Amino acid sequence: MRALIRQVSIFDGTGSALRTGSVLVEGERIARVAPGEDALADEAADLVIDGRGLTLMPGMVDAHTHLTWASSLEKVYHQFILPHDELKVAAWRNARVLLDHGFTSLYSAGALGDMIEPDLARAIEEGDTPGPRLVPSTLERSPEGDDTGDVFNGRGPDAMRRFVAYCADEGVKSIKLVVSGEDALKPGSAMDVLYTREEMLAAGEATREAGMWIACHTYSPEAIGLALDAGARIVYHCSFADEATVERMAAEKDRFFYAPGPGVSVAALEANPPPHVDMTHMKASAKVRMDLEAKLIPQLKARGVRVLVGGDYGFPFNPHGRNARDLQHFVDYFGFTPAEALQAATQHGGELMGIETGVIREGWLADLLLVDGDPTQDVAILQDKDRLKMIMKGGKLHKAPSDILAGAGAGAGVAAAAN
Repeated sequence: MRALIRQVSIFDGTGSALRTGSVLVEGERIARVAPGEDALADEAADLVIDGRGLTLMPGMVDAHTHLTWASSLEKVYHQFILPHDELKVAAWRNARVLLDHGFTSLYSAGALGDMIEPDLARAIEEGDTPGPRLVPSTLERSPEGDDTGDVFNGRGPDAMRRFVAYCADEGVKSIKLVVSGEDALKPGSAMDVLYTREEMLAAGEATREAGMWIACHTYSPEAIGLALDAGARIVYHCSFADEATVERMAAEKDRFFYAPGPGVSVAALEANPPPHVDMTHMKASAKVRMDLEAKLIPQLKARGVRVLVGGDYGFPFNPHGRNARDLQHFVDYFGFTPAEALQAATQHGGELMGIETGVIREGWLADLLLVDGDPTQDVAILQDKDRLKMIMKGGKLHKAPSDILAGAGAGAGVAAAAN
């Protein structure tokens, strides 16, 4: 299948200025990227999409995804813990919702149920259900008490190795370790450190041997340091990082990624819950975090640390489908330009995924969005899924432009593009 997207303004994901050109897709990959108003005009293709007046950009990557945090724009749940079967239904739905909103790749930050995400990742890969590319995880691991033998809660280095082996057998790609406490749930706990150095180093060694990654919930300098010592691929929040920690993060910027997660903080501050729902602690924690991160993130960005979007979506007040708000938060709160926020959501997110996505480049995966408007001037337009005129993942059209759908033989064209 050859698809030609012509006469578009191309944002290639690297932060470079828009340029007019055409892109040829063969199979699942980008075959040609040609600059110029009439580029590839004579190129033969099975499907031709006229993108005049539209912007072509890479699909977005959410670096901090909880698909089993059930609430979405399509269905809100007013309870967090659900039966396993309902969690699975929600995860399948949320994967499709995120693809509908332009996210073609997701990096999981943990689940509320075991085996849900590895099964979902396989179903997506096999074409059984629509969804983004997914780095799957399982239950977030928080240690409790002594070495009880519980694979998810036991203490000690051997318990960590058992947990990693268990996850590897399931098909988990990234384990989630809760290294810090959480003020929003237990006031005053953000500076608590929940793992020992020996436990973290054991987890790091075991994941490297298994070809897996680690994602860490971290707030305090000590927790951040332990995560980096263990070789974490991505660290979340890091709100209380001190000067020495900033120096270390900058020095090791090529070894890890960072996602602060402003989505949940801003949404908590904006929320107007009913009288029986007490969000006092969550709002107070969100205010502290945002104040700290408004200073921290510009420092890290200036030092070359890759700061990624992804903001704990899935709460009733912060549902899946609103994930593109993170790009606007980066502009409003952290001093990013729109193009820099887009780069965080595309090129840098693709680097986190460890595959050739996030950049419009010859030979790379054809994960592409065709957008009505110029997101390099106004990233807010990406919050409106109706302005996503085309969504392509691996050369297959998840959403086709309306002129294709309206045209004669459209069904055949779309079907061909999906094969």
